[in-house]
Amino acid sequence: MTGAAVIIRIITLVLVVASGVLGVQTAGRRADASAAAGAGHGDGDGKKVYIVFTARQSATAEMSESDAGATIKSFHHGLLSDALDSSSHSSASGRIVYHYTRSMHGFAARLTEQEKNKLAGKEGVLSIHERVVYRPQTTRSWNFLGVPLHEHTSSLPLEQDVIIGVIDTGIWPESKSFSDDGMAPPPAKWKGRCSQYVECNNKIIGAWAYSGGLPDGHVRPRDSDGHGTHTASTAAGRLVSNASLYGLANGSARGAVPAARLAIYKVCYDDEDCASEDILAAMDDAIADGVDVISLSVASPYVLEYSDDALAIGAFHAFRRGVVTSVAAGNCGPQLGTVTNLAPWMISTAATTTDRKIVSKVVLGNGKHFLGNAINTFPVGDIVHRALILDPGNWDQLKGARYKGAILLCPSRDFSSFYQHDLFKTGAAGVIFPDDADESMSYSVPAAVVKPSQFQEILDYYNRSRHPVVSISNSWTVFDAKAPVVAGFSSRGPNLITPGILKPDISAPGVDILAACSPQNVESMGMDDERHVLYNIFSGTSIANAHITGSAAYVKSVHPDWSPAAIISSLVTTAKPIHSNILEAELAYGAGQVNPTGAIDPGLVYDASELDYIEFLCTQGYNATQIAAVTATNATCSSLTSSVADLNYPSIAIPVTNYGVHFSKTITRTATNVGPANSVYHVKISSAPGIDVSVEPDELQFTAARRKINFTVSVYGTLSAGVTGRLGASASIIWSDGKHDVRSPIYVFPQQLSSYTSKESCRCKAICEFIDEDDE
Repeated sequence: MTGAAVIIRIITLVLVVASGVLGVQTAGRRADASAAAGAGHGDGDGKKVYIVFTARQSATAEMSESDAGATIKSFHHGLLSDALDSSSHSSASGRIVYHYTRSMHGFAARLTEQEKNKLAGKEGVLSIHERVVYRPQTTRSWNFLGVPLHEHTSSLPLEQDVIIGVIDTGIWPESKSFSDDGMAPPPAKWKGRCSQYVECNNKIIGAWAYSGGLPDGHVRPRDSDGHGTHTASTAAGRLVSNASLYGLANGSARGAVPAARLAIYKVCYDDEDCASEDILAAMDDAIADGVDVISLSVASPYVLEYSDDALAIGAFHAFRRGVVTSVAAGNCGPQLGTVTNLAPWMISTAATTTDRKIVSKVVLGNGKHFLGNAINTFPVGDIVHRALILDPGNWDQLKGARYKGAILLCPSRDFSSFYQHDLFKTGAAGVIFPDDADESMSYSVPAAVVKPSQFQEILDYYNRSRHPVVSISNSWTVFDAKAPVVAGFSSRGPNLITPGILKPDISAPGVDILAACSPQNVESMGMDDERHVLYNIFSGTSIANAHITGSAAYVKSVHPDWSPAAIISSLVTTAKPIHSNILEAELAYGAGQVNPTGAIDPGLVYDASELDYIEFLCTQGYNATQIAAVTATNATCSSLTSSVADLNYPSIAIPVTNYGVHFSKTITRTATNVGPANSVYHVKISSAPGIDVSVEPDELQFTAARRKINFTVSVYGTLSAGVTGRLGASASIIWSDGKHDVRSPIYVFPQQLSSYTSKESCRCKAICEFIDEDDE
């Protein structure tokens, strides 16, 4: 297993198709735990777990939840009984892992290939999906975003009515970040429950663990990894003064909405996987429990059609019930086409830096020094002063070697927990290796990650000196005036399913973020590390996503009646443009850096309904079966007068045939006034060389709140290779009334670049290598 794969493990959740290669333990379900207890995920006899979506039972619409659930389960058992192999000695109830009855209709069951195929032909079965598994990867940031401190629960009177559902690795409820001091009881809409192994309060109002239907106690929602605790506290943690990692990054840790409630759904485990059937069970519960925002810090190395993507399907059901779904873009950058959370009804987040950078110093024996990117928080007696430098060669040469007291030069950042263990056993005092990474990470020994050119200088010094020595310092923070800059690890667009929908949508801080953590885990990924901490520094699009989750909850607290599409629009159109010459531009950072205080008063929004998304699926070329798989409706497509680009999306992506080929595209949008009733907006256009943009009309006159006005955007010209040093051309339209600037980014790019149109199944290089090695 490569170190890159393990680095990714710390900072987001990565999906891997389960083909019997990866051993898994996944998380459990609300409705029918007893039926599935001990069911597991496979019997070793050819059975696999499949997720089966079924048609809604109209007769249950007027029933109580418990009666409706019983009726739906009976329907599921009937379907499954008819499909089971006659030689099978197990009953339908014994095969079912989950029933999905509260927000979506379906079930997960262990089936043979033959039984799955037989079930697919049954009336009432909409779609069947082989299970997939996810791997967990993974203070000042809210000040950097300009979100004012409003710890007192009276400052935003509706904030306590907002419930965030965090689907992750669980929670460490004893953290000060989850105190309920001064908070009222949960809102009346809350319908969730709390495990007997978590002491819920008025902050953490629900907590449950999901693992193959196992009951409470067999799996527990307590967090031993730290990832779920970190994301939950980043989004909605209470104010904790003087939080730090051994004095590093000291300050006040808090979330965007410290008075919002947290509902915890544990589906991932620190040393195992998180399965799609468990995640869907958690989503089914969360939606019905009454959450307002779902945080899903997951990403996939695979591109899946919306009708085959369990997360997209679950998010559609959330949208239908007024719930915003916030997802991570993924940590597979900077390769193009690595964003795989692509559905337009959920918001996908890229990771950027803040103006606080964590560094450590490397000083050579000749006096030359460099700043490295590692997090060193070791006691003074353990930090390295003038140690001998040695070059052992490669990581795999460490096992069994002895380098007591030396600083090792290793040629890459492939620094997995196994390599850390091997290094630790050598007795080495520290390590230096090269990488262009933006983020700093903790290791089990003092470390310095330097630029490749700096590493070469250190190597040259080592080779020229008779007695080469070096010192590595503990870490400190410095001001980074270049921030925000999109992180190199952050997954890039374009959208490989719908190139005309810009993904990622937006950026947020995701590099070197301090937040609460589980003391059951250690500071670094090293198995020899004994530093257990209450607050830790993480990086990744998981952490960026937590900022968008908090921002969406912040908007929801001010506008509880806004739809998910309106909230997503408010975040996108008020985002601050990122001024960078990065090659991928909007394909890397979306609309720009989130601006939560601007999003609560956007002036205009681009709203969308369930019917708009169904029409979008029609323009995508989906047939009735595919549409039913996503929406659980019998909707069909009539003659179409619109295109994919006409979805009322807050950003505009225009894929063109290639460089040097003239193009012309006209796009329709509908603006809804959410500002003063009498408002007049004028358009401001920003374009790029060779690209022209016009808008008709160029003025929008509103005479009432919530009034809608249509307009068209025409984009035409010829895209030149390397225009302004980028892959494509960046433009924008801004509707302004003198107070509000409602900005929609426009990105024109060539659709036929081989760098992202290749049809390889796995889009994430580090994870692909990990899968390949597990296959061997």
